[in-house]
Parts: sequence; structure tokens; C-alpha cells
Amino acid sequence: MRRVKIVSLLPSATEIVFALGLGDSLEGRSFECDFPAAAVRVAIVSGTALPVDEHVTAREIDEAVATRVAAGESIYTLDAERIRAIQPDLILAQDLCEVCAVPSGAVTDALDMLGCHAEVVSLDPSSLDDVIACVGQVGAVTGTSAAASGIMRDLRERVTRVRDAVDGLPPRRAVALEWADPPFNGGHWIPDMLLAAGAEPVLSPPGARSRRMEWSEIADEAPDVVLFMPCGYSLDGAVEEGAALRDHPALTAADEIWALDANAYFSRPGPRVVDGVELLAAVLHPDAFPPRAGATRLR
Repeated sequence: MRRVKIVSLLPSATEIVFALGLGDSLEGRSFECDFPAAAVRVAIVSGTALPVDEHVTAREIDEAVATRVAAGESIYTLDAERIRAIQPDLILAQDLCEVCAVPSGAVTDALDMLGCHAEVVSLDPSSLDDVIACVGQVGAVTGTSAAASGIMRDLRERVTRVRDAVDGLPPRRAVALEWADPPFNGGHWIPDMLLAAGAEPVLSPPGARSRRMEWSEIADEAPDVVLFMPCGYSLDGAVEEGAALRDHPALTAADEIWALDANAYFSRPGPRVVDGVELLAAVLHPDAFPPRAGATRLR
């Protein structure tokens, strides 16, 4: 049987590919695909047009993104020649967020120019169960539906165990911040994660997209807990970026402020979001759902 050659343009899809045992079929990845460790050895076919200097501030990143989006320019680049050399059978992309990865339409246009006939599959979840269902979507197009079904069943059972553990407890009023300057709420699947973990999502309606907020909105809601999960950041980055939140006047009512590893558990809609649900439950209701070893969060 001929090996299917896969290119993944988003980290969550790369995680799904490896979870399905298809790591040897991955021929290309985005520069952000860094999990599992074996993915780093795969050739990079998608980069960024944004500044990558470590001293660039969150405000400067936001302004750079806004400027390029307003001008109709992509914030991602494609290595057309490398894709041409790979001649992939399947490309995993998305249309959910132009800031998250190359949109599938841009990929299709590039393939037309290259004369490449790969199938382009767009993964666009808007809820927690949609995220889990993406495993089945990739399984269906790679002939691994049986493995995908087993993974999805396990993930859903784990979410149910969390819900059962916190059932009946008073929900903690929590605001999820996926950016701090300016503030953005956690949207899409994040509200579902909060609900499953025993929280009342403040300013994050289930299924709604992330949006820019005003600090006054957050102050008016006076959340009990602030969950800082800056998109694209690991725990160390979240701690550094979130240091100023401890004394922010809009957050004085909060009993707790937590920095969380967004890359691992929140901003990438792959299998590890269920780890994120478990982590949230341990943060919000530690007596009912004790934290597991190695969980990356910092109060």
C-alpha cells in the first residue's frame, strides 16, 4: 500500500497526525508545529511574516497583525518550492482564524499555481466536541478511522470524568484572557472547557469567536479567577507577559490569577485540550479534581 504523504499547516493537526500513528507520513509542517518532539525533525513549509524578535511586545505583535490583516496580507508564508518537491497527497489547513495558520483557500490557490493535486482538508472547530471530532475528520481521510474512534472515545470519557467530579459544586466565575495588550477573551472551544471544569465563563459565550475587549468590561464583571492563556505562548512566556496583571486595576476583585501553557492545552485545538480541561478543573476545584504531576500552570 502506498504511503500517503501529508503536510500539516497547523500544530493541532500535526498532533492529531502523530496520535493516529501517521508520523512517518508527515512530510511538511508549519514553523509552529513542535509537538510531539518528533515533529521538529520534519521539514518546515510554512513560516511567519511577523516580527520574531524576542523583545517585540504583545502590543506591537497585535498592531503588526492588525496592519497586515487590514491590508489583506497574510501573516504566514508558504514555501512553494518545498511543497512542490514533496508533492503531498493531503494538506491539513484551516479557515477558522486568519491569525492562526494559512487559510485553506490560500493553500488551494498555491497548489493550482504549482500544479499540485493534493487534497486540502480544513479543520475548523468551534466547540470542545468539535475539537475532538477533528480527530475523526483526519482519520476519515487517512484510512485510520478505527484508531480515531478509539482516541475520540477516550477523550470524551475523560471530559465526562471531569464534569462528574465537579458536578454540584458552585461554579467559579472565571475570565479567560488569550491576550493582554489589548485584552482578548478566550473564544471558540475555551468556554466549553471552562464549563466542563466547573467554571462560569465570564465574557465568553460558548461557541463565540474570540474578540477584543475593554478592561472596563472585565472590571465590571469582577471575576473570581483570571486565567491567562496568551495565544502562541508556553508557560514561561505566559508568566512573563502576565506579570503586570497582578496589579492591574481592572482585576482587583480577582482572588486568583493563573498563568497557563496556552500552546500545550488551550490555543491549539488538538487532543491536548482535554488535558487543558483537566488542568482547569485542578485550578478551579483542586479538592474535587487534584492536579496531576507535571501540569503546567502557575498562580
